[in-house]
Amino acid sequence: MSLLARPLRAAVCTVLVLSGCVTAGPAAADEPACGHGRNLRYVVTFDRGTPESTARARITGACGATTVYYPQIAVAVATSGDSSFGARIGLDQAFSAQAERLAAQRATEVRPQPARATLPVTDPARVPTADLSDRQWDMRMINAGRTPGVSDVSRGSRDVVVGVLDSGIDPDHPDLSGALDRDDSAGCLTGAPDRSPSAWVPTTSVHGTHVAGIIAAADDGRGVTGVAPGVRVASVKVIDDRGYADPEAAVCGLMWAASRHMKLTNSSFFVNPWTLSCIRGDDRGVVHEALARAVEYSTSAGTLNVAAATNEAVDLTPSARSGSPGAGSGCEALPAALRDVVAVSAVGSDRVKAGYSSYGLGVIDVTAPGGETGECVLSTVPGGYAPLCGTSMAAPHVTGVLALLASTHRDAGPRQLRRTLDAQAMPMPCPADYDLTGDGTQDAYCAGYEGFNGFYGHGMVDALAAVAPRGRPDPAR
Repeated sequence: MSLLARPLRAAVCTVLVLSGCVTAGPAAADEPACGHGRNLRYVVTFDRGTPESTARARITGACGATTVYYPQIAVAVATSGDSSFGARIGLDQAFSAQAERLAAQRATEVRPQPARATLPVTDPARVPTADLSDRQWDMRMINAGRTPGVSDVSRGSRDVVVGVLDSGIDPDHPDLSGALDRDDSAGCLTGAPDRSPSAWVPTTSVHGTHVAGIIAAADDGRGVTGVAPGVRVASVKVIDDRGYADPEAAVCGLMWAASRHMKLTNSSFFVNPWTLSCIRGDDRGVVHEALARAVEYSTSAGTLNVAAATNEAVDLTPSARSGSPGAGSGCEALPAALRDVVAVSAVGSDRVKAGYSSYGLGVIDVTAPGGETGECVLSTVPGGYAPLCGTSMAAPHVTGVLALLASTHRDAGPRQLRRTLDAQAMPMPCPADYDLTGDGTQDAYCAGYEGFNGFYGHGMVDALAAVAPRGRPDPAR
């Protein structure tokens, strides 16, 4: 794929990647002049099969500059300083998360909060060396980590690379430095992959480092141990310093992972510039289409994607495949609700769906430990270890189990791995009473039966089963 704009025919505007589109002389009668506003990023969808030259010409003609074009899915990332760029391309084809947020800020007169202070550089010599495995209740729940009887089985293969699509992984943490695949790491905040370390290291957030530790923290008798400590992780930064995962960054991350032949990705985030994780209405169609195409392409290329169900305790609606409009009603969480994604709900130490965890029959595939207030999941953070709660923590447990499966069954593709994961999960029935507050009212309704329901999908994942002979995928399926 081309990451730099190629020179095009003489146009109305001189297009500058960083400053948008400025006029280069009088506009022709049938061509509009370009505006000079704030330069914003857009994700743009084209008809499948659109040549790169055609896509770039259309973007230029609409007073934009192409950052990158992904011809496999006919999706581009563009920038423009002209407020009419989206209308010129077509509002059913172009979307800017930045523009959406700016409009919301103007409407409410709310100013964005400044980014938090930069994370300190990790000094490996100062990271605590005590064995913290006794605090990893989550690993014992899924027969992983240093759970008795697990340490003498497969810990995963270094041939398996997991793309951690998140806020960046601390490259100097002693529990992760040996697992980090620097060559496959990249920053995706602009919508185009940037392999320089400054683009993929964490700057303000511990989130990505925490997620990576759940997957692959070293089994070295110190700190914590991940589900699959023998595999490698790549830092693919898609979450910016304010905590946003914009659609262009997510598309970039998925396409980068596929291009690098990663077996798995973990997405402990949701794509949405609005207040909640729900995607509703036809005006969200561009976001749905771009993400659906990227997920479907990466799956066809051999990468299985795992995503957190979000923390808003909503009943999720399955998302349609690309080429179809998103659900007209209900709540779509992207990427979790997409058909080819393994969506993960969270349970607490009591093995009951955490109150914050979203759910939904036909969306949730499996469940895993995410913790509840007072008993969260302990994992790596820059400089040491800390507990965090959320479906963000549940998802990497599942990704780790899949990494063990991929290590054991080298030729298994995404669909085989997924079927085996589902078959090995420990079934969990719907709770008879889900009144978490004790007020006599059910806090959520679980649809389905023991083998498959909206709270737990096919059930709790099992790391030990992933390396057992009975877990061999059927090549005929």
